[in-house]
Amino acid sequence: NGVGYKNNTNLDMNKIDFKTSLLFAPLAYAVHHFEEHIVFDFRAWRLQYFSDNNPLPTETVFIILTAITLVYLILHAVVKNKASAQSIILFLMATQVANVFFHAGGTVVFWHFSPGLITAILLYLPVNILISYEASKEGWVTKRSLLLLFLLGSFVFWLFETVGPAPMVTVLVVTYIWIAYTSIKSKVAG
Repeated sequence: NGVGYKNNTNLDMNKIDFKTSLLFAPLAYAVHHFEEHIVFDFRAWRLQYFSDNNPLPTETVFIILTAITLVYLILHAVVKNKASAQSIILFLMATQVANVFFHAGGTVVFWHFSPGLITAILLYLPVNILISYEASKEGWVTKRSLLLLFLLGSFVFWLFETVGPAPMVTVLVVTYIWIAYTSIKSKVAG
């Protein structure tokens, strides 16, 4: 009968905090992967211009990236510290934000549309702007640390593209240790 029901169909952006904004990242991976490998053939495009240093099937890469992102999301939901927040931002800078520049740069440099460009620009960029904004608003990052995370993430992406997955694994191990260390340190101090 509608008693006590309020029809509110407006999206309240004030309810999207840092933790909630992070949930958009795995969705962006899914749509980006669809563009790269279902709509177009990114692997064929990439092999025209770059060495084949990553033999993993694209579905495997998608599953790994999504799983790692979800692990970071869970870690941050549990420990809620700067290390967990900055670690996931670093990972997203390396896997999503740098990816925007890869697709855009590849399209411009080679004058050949890079599959993934559309969702990189329309999803990765706005999603990560939202995540960065919320992280900054909540005090997880400063403008300076955000710039540093972007530069470091871009370097990790470049290493991934030139030598393969080993640098990404190193970043994962280091950030997981950092999260554990800061969590233990705060428990001991508190």
